[in-house]
Amino acid sequence: MGKKAWIYVFLAAVVEVFWVVGLRYSSNLLEWAGTMVAIIFSFYFIIKACENLPSGTVYAVFTGSGAAAIVLVDYLIFGSDFSLTQLAFIGLIITGVIGIKITSDETAPEIKEQS
Repeated sequence: MGKKAWIYVFLAAVVEVFWVVGLRYSSNLLEWAGTMVAIIFSFYFIIKACENLPSGTVYAVFTGSGAAAIVLVDYLIFGSDFSLTQLAFIGLIITGVIGIKITSDETAPEIKEQS
């Protein structure tokens, strides 16, 4: 079940790019509705991933990979400025995301019910 959980994390990060772009560029009701749907899907994927992975790991990988992807989309699609320094820091984010995945326990901790 661990691989499926990581796919959910990946999907959440991909969908994050769409809703962040939507927050910046939406200008009519249909675009705002699409942005809201993307937010809902993103959080759904995060919730599904947290069923099988530690939530701290899910959140760190989701935000790190999403942030790196958003910077690249901003540069490649919207023509934002980009520097070698930014590339180096994106490399650090990606290195951190890979490190977290490699060193993570594949199972979420059990929640103990109180009686």
